Amino acid sequence: MKKIISILGSFLFFFAISSAQTPDVLLMDANKLATIKKKIQQQDAPTLQLLNELRKQADELLTIKLVSVTDKAFTPASGDKHDYMSQAPYFWYDSSKPNGLPYMRKDGVRNPEINKITDHRNLSELDNACRTLSLTWYLTGEEKYAAKTRALLHYWFLFDASKMNPNLNYAQAIPGITNGRGIGIIETIALTGIADAIGLLQSYKPFAETENKPIHQWYTAYLNWMLTSKNGNEEHAAKNNHGTWFYAQAIDFALFTGNKAKAIELVEESKKRLDSQIDATGKMQLELDRTNGLGYSTFNLQAWFRVATLAQYAGINLWQYVNQQGATLRTALDWLLPYALGQKAWTYQQIGEYNKNNIYSLLLQAAAVYKDPQYTKQASQVQSDKGVVEKLLYR
Repeated sequence: MKKIISILGSFLFFFAISSAQTPDVLLMDANKLATIKKKIQQQDAPTLQLLNELRKQADELLTIKLVSVTDKAFTPASGDKHDYMSQAPYFWYDSSKPNGLPYMRKDGVRNPEINKITDHRNLSELDNACRTLSLTWYLTGEEKYAAKTRALLHYWFLFDASKMNPNLNYAQAIPGITNGRGIGIIETIALTGIADAIGLLQSYKPFAETENKPIHQWYTAYLNWMLTSKNGNEEHAAKNNHGTWFYAQAIDFALFTGNKAKAIELVEESKKRLDSQIDATGKMQLELDRTNGLGYSTFNLQAWFRVATLAQYAGINLWQYVNQQGATLRTALDWLLPYALGQKAWTYQQIGEYNKNNIYSLLLQAAAVYKDPQYTKQASQVQSDKGVVEKLLYR
């Protein structure tokens, strides 16, 4: 189900941004989407093949049930199931303690117990479904895809019996220690993809007239919570990838809700984080200190590439920003690449399997941003069996 949308999500991300954007998206490239739509109208065979695969994915989603934070079998400390809730993934029952409490940390080792709480999974599924369906609506104009997207969004954000409260007070709780932490805010990255799905839905009149404004108001309230709450302030101050992903989300939500001044402020502020995170050689030491240093270094760079993409809407070029250590985002990518591509032995910890595909979209984006075909060549070494979308967009 996720193959086509993950490809479109990754490979329509982060390219040249037009001042006149149609459709109204932030992370997907409006110009690329418009080109694909034009090729469909021209009956371009490779593009029609893409559309057929995408439509198959969307057709499967037409019958999925609506999902909500109220689906979970657990209730957060607030007593309100409308509050998002999750459990910290790297904390485990401690058999040496009464009742196993407090839980103990095992960095990089995911506790399957977290899957019993369904909010995070449901939000991820909502993101996948809304982007797939809204893309299919945009490319085909068939109302059934827009109508299903509308129903999913209404149920999650607006319907009284199922709507999510705009906070993450109870995310990534640790049994025996805390009911929720700022670190949990990383779990709402999916809201950025959903925001783009909403942008694709703007031409669907029933949604534009009914759900669009109140959902934007929900995002405004959530951004305000991020910027003013205890948990939000903790994540805002995080020095590692958590802080980077905070900026990626907050800047996205500020732009999405029309608060460009706040987006500019956050982008400018993020430069200080870039100063501290990347050393002169391109290493991100805070990520290297983790038990999955290669994975977290890639994950943090993915966040920075997203921040730099969004920064362009604020009129700021982070791609060329030279930090206080004399490094740029490109410096960090070039340091990481030999290890990610298996050309050099990794000398830090990586207790989990590293998926080279995680570097793929960064290489394609770097090729476009820095006008360097070497990155495209390296990308071809990562994925030899390209899907139809990659073949269409990057042949």
